[in-house]
Amino acid sequence: MTKKVNLMTDAHSIVNSVNEAVSQRIKLYRKQKKISLDELSRRTGVSKGALVEIEGCRANPSIALLCRLAAAMGVSVADFVDVSSKPTVHLIAEDEIPELWEGEKGGRARLLAGSGGPDMTELWMWEMQPGEKFASPGHTEGTLELFYVQSGTLTLGVQDHVYLVKTGCSATARTDVPHFYENREEYPLVFIMTVHEKTS
Repeated sequence: MTKKVNLMTDAHSIVNSVNEAVSQRIKLYRKQKKISLDELSRRTGVSKGALVEIEGCRANPSIALLCRLAAAMGVSVADFVDVSSKPTVHLIAEDEIPELWEGEKGGRARLLAGSGGPDMTELWMWEMQPGEKFASPGHTEGTLELFYVQSGTLTLGVQDHVYLVKTGCSATARTDVPHFYENREEYPLVFIMTVHEKTS
C-alpha cells in the first residue's frame, strides 16, 4: 500500500515538474521573440487569461494547445519540453522523456525526441487502452505524420475517412486537417508516430 502511494506521489511530482518547465519555456520563448500576451492570444485564439494561467503553471495545456502555441511562436513542442535536438547529439534519459497525454483508462503519449525551431520533426510513442481516443483539429498546412503500429490496431481518422493500421503495418497521413487516433479493439494499442510540421 505504501509503495503504491509513493509511486503515485512520484508520478505526480514528475508531471508537476514537466508542467512547470513547459510554463517557464513558453514564457521565455514569448519574451525572446518579443510577443505580447495580447498578440499571442490573437495568433492562437486562446484567451489572454488562459495564457496567463499557463505561464503561471496554474493550467495544464493539452497537446493541441501546445502545438498552437509553438506554431504561433515559430518553435516546436519539443522546444517547450526540452527534448529538442542540441548541437550534434543530445541524449535524453528515460526519466527525462515527458508524458504529454494521459488517457482516461491509463493510456499515454510520450514525446521521445524532436528537432527545435519552426520546421520541426517529433518522435512520439503512444499507448492506448481499449476505448481510448485522441482527436486533433489539425496542424499547420503541409504537416505529415508517419505511423508504425507495434501492437494492436490503430483506428486512424482523417477528415471523414477512417483507416485501420494493424500490427506490423505503417501509414502516412497529411494531418493539417481534423484527425484522430483511437483504439477500438479489446486489447492495448502501441504505436510510434513521427510528425513533420512545416512553417511555409
